[in-house]
Amino acid sequence: MSQANNDFLDVSRWTGKIYSNGWVTAQGGTQTVTAPANGAHLADVGRATPDDLRTAAAAASLVQPVWEATPGAERAKILNKAAEILQANADELAPWIVRESGATAPKAANEIAHSAGFIRAAAAAALENHNTTLKSVDGRNAQEEMIRVPHGVVGVISAFNFPLFLSIRAIAGALATGNAVVHKPDPRTAISGGVIIARIFEEAGLPMGLLHIISGGGDVGAAICEDPNIAMVSFTGSSAVGAKVGEACGRNLKKVQLELGGKNAMIVLDDADMDVAASNCAWGAWIHQGQVCIAAGLILVPAAKAETLAAALTAKAHRLPVGDPATEQCALGPLIVEAECKRIEAIVEDAVAKGATLHVGGKAKGTMFPATVLSGVKPGMRAFDEEIFGPVAVIASFDDDDHAVALAKMSDFGLAGSVIGGDVARARAVGNRLRVGHLHINDQPVISSPLAPFGGRGKSGNGTRISGPAIWEEFTQYVWITTKPAATAYPF
Repeated sequence: MSQANNDFLDVSRWTGKIYSNGWVTAQGGTQTVTAPANGAHLADVGRATPDDLRTAAAAASLVQPVWEATPGAERAKILNKAAEILQANADELAPWIVRESGATAPKAANEIAHSAGFIRAAAAAALENHNTTLKSVDGRNAQEEMIRVPHGVVGVISAFNFPLFLSIRAIAGALATGNAVVHKPDPRTAISGGVIIARIFEEAGLPMGLLHIISGGGDVGAAICEDPNIAMVSFTGSSAVGAKVGEACGRNLKKVQLELGGKNAMIVLDDADMDVAASNCAWGAWIHQGQVCIAAGLILVPAAKAETLAAALTAKAHRLPVGDPATEQCALGPLIVEAECKRIEAIVEDAVAKGATLHVGGKAKGTMFPATVLSGVKPGMRAFDEEIFGPVAVIASFDDDDHAVALAKMSDFGLAGSVIGGDVARARAVGNRLRVGHLHINDQPVISSPLAPFGGRGKSGNGTRISGPAIWEEFTQYVWITTKPAATAYPF
């Protein structure tokens, strides 16, 4: 078991630098990382340019063939070592996640543990054999097989809300299957989504040049989609940006894996225990300030039970303090930037102006946004139609099961859905009618597993998946090989 290093994230090692064949000075100078809770300076990291990206991608393409030829057991050993190092240094690393992303301490600890689990799952996948023998049908006396081979260099672009986890699940999967990686974390969380990852793989002994972590702006993300040395792009972020990434990758004939936003319906049936349902709805709507792509974005409840559920959620909201998780005991931390609070306030105001009831919350103080409950929300209100990405429980009522499904399917998103009810068969039948990538019966939707494929439909993604069996599906491709004992003549 790896031992903790008391100064594992020594800032003198990486201040003002990017990780590309070691810690080097970025051509774009430096960028400041601040705490969303109070704007405090946390660190300065290197700011990469498109030229830095091109240099990194070229370097990665040179060393990737050696990594591809490395036995899966050796790749797995390094990945498992990285997971051990991550967990061994959790006490030092978790406070960085708290300060940089506004996470509460339990959320940060869970993110580290979850990330380690995904690295280990990728390590196990590295040991799998996905080569298949085929039957020859044309009488050519040839041995036929199909094998899976890595794409080469994978570009990873990740989001700020779970910066470590959303980065590591793609990076680990790509490395496990023999690819090299060039990764651009969100610049607002360049430490949790970048520096930490570089350090664990550096200490784990990953060969130099296989992993490049370059924090930068949208121009670097665009360069990832354009660079000829990058064969695949894995993107996690908003649907609007994801559409641009997909367009650029399509134009350049790159494979692209898009994990985007969601307006996830949580249907509470009339035979559900309302107290238990309220607990699930509260967690699904407010965990990490609602900044979760699989959050419960639309809570659908029978009209006769809507008032009861709204009252239960309102009572819970009053008991959830908001504050700086680095210095206070709180249930909700800050949103990533104050502009997000203003956007969410406008969504709440739109709903109230159109007839919805605001029970609690709805107004921010700086980057702090309290747990909020809106009921009587209907189609045509922004709160019903849009992904909020903030701590707002949106309650809409339905008449019967068909009406509930119809309301849920009004969204163009299709990431997650959940149904809570006493009759499990009925709840499953309702859930089966939803167009989603993940379905949870008698649970809320904020769930992920290293052994399960994760992704969505519609505006939530392009039908691709990440994690579990999807590691090999996404990060490798088939090659068909035929072998004859000896060459034979043809009629020409």
